[in-house]
Amino acid sequence: MSVDVIMPQMGESIAEGTMVKWLKKVGDRVQRDEPLFEISTDKVDAEIPSPAEGILLEIFVKEGETVEINTVVGRIGAEGEKPVGPPAQAEAPAEAPAEPAPTATPVTTAAQAEAAPAATTAAPTPVARPGGAPVKSSPVVQNIAAEHGIDVSLVEGTGAGGRVTKKDILRYIEQSAGVAGAPTPAQAAAPAAAPAAVPPTAPPATAPSGPVFPSGQNEVREEMNIMRKKIAEHMVMSKHTSPHVYSIFEIDMSNVVARRNALKPEFAAEGVKLTFLSFFMEAIIRGIKEYPIINSSVDGDVIVYKKDVNIGVAVALENGLIVPVVKHADQMNLLGLAKGAADLADRARTKRLMPDDVQDGTFTITNVGVFGSVFGLPIINQPQVAILGIGTIVKRPVVVDDMIAIRPIAHLSLSYDHRIVDGADASRFMSTVKNELEKPFA
Repeated sequence: MSVDVIMPQMGESIAEGTMVKWLKKVGDRVQRDEPLFEISTDKVDAEIPSPAEGILLEIFVKEGETVEINTVVGRIGAEGEKPVGPPAQAEAPAEAPAEPAPTATPVTTAAQAEAAPAATTAAPTPVARPGGAPVKSSPVVQNIAAEHGIDVSLVEGTGAGGRVTKKDILRYIEQSAGVAGAPTPAQAAAPAAAPAAVPPTAPPATAPSGPVFPSGQNEVREEMNIMRKKIAEHMVMSKHTSPHVYSIFEIDMSNVVARRNALKPEFAAEGVKLTFLSFFMEAIIRGIKEYPIINSSVDGDVIVYKKDVNIGVAVALENGLIVPVVKHADQMNLLGLAKGAADLADRARTKRLMPDDVQDGTFTITNVGVFGSVFGLPIINQPQVAILGIGTIVKRPVVVDDMIAIRPIAHLSLSYDHRIVDGADASRFMSTVKNELEKPFA
């Protein structure tokens, strides 16, 4: 008997997922719990295991398609079993008021706009909900709508019960952009989509090869992948939300280097590679305890202070980045911080993170120095109010007791939300972090 493969719900607030890649082809044998396909949501990318053993008989959702949770994406059956076709579409609830069919509106793509700049297209007609019924949509749809200043109630939803899907909102934006000959949302977001973080512990990866330019062509256009689109959306939204201000401090890492060298054998016996990241986390926790405004968020006109210190650590992936979170970091010692960060980074790179691993962060660290940057000015990871950038550690000549000395120096940069964090508080926080890192190692 065949078994339906469904799009899982990867978190309480997740309403849809995008099929990134099928790891098996139709006709392939799969084992139960063997990775079957990869999905991407607004929270996490993940490999989804097979719900049963058998033959992959049918695939209903192609790579790149976004569908709602619980949608049947494929089917697994026994050897020799015949495909039966896609499942019947669920009927709309009888009590749902029927909406009049919208007038067909031509959509002008970016390519068409370039080919025929003089052509004009009617604007998409907003569709209001009858009787003021609440609009159903996922958090990612709401974020996209907020970024582009769109009232979600004006977008006609094609999902179950009239839910506005990501495809609906992007189509609405594209139609609106086509009217004025403006670029598509993805093109508009691309300049601001530069990653705000690089991995804290990973060695430098080989630079990707550049595009191949066909003969006679001076440019190549490449569609952003799913993760890059989401990074673009999140970065633009953050810059629109928070007025960013920056403070940069120089840190003498001599005592941290000595402490790390002394502790490395002990940590190695526990199977943990001790990196500098753990020491930065330890110092940040001390700073947050003294200046809790750094560990807060903004809700309208209200400042929300967070009791737990949950530190996100940016991890670079092959096609983007993700920020898994070390929960309750303030309750851990140095060994616990090292273990927690290493485990999350490993699971991020092997696509074994769960939605809970990337939620509830209260402060973020990004190591911009792993590839040699002296310092960086990262973008705040919303809804947090601050992010710390760690620069490379380099031996430099400095003045110590009126004498020239060679010391390992690092530069730390704090990007903070000037709506609620003043320069004085940011500098006091950074001074505490600096003092913690530079205090003598006994």
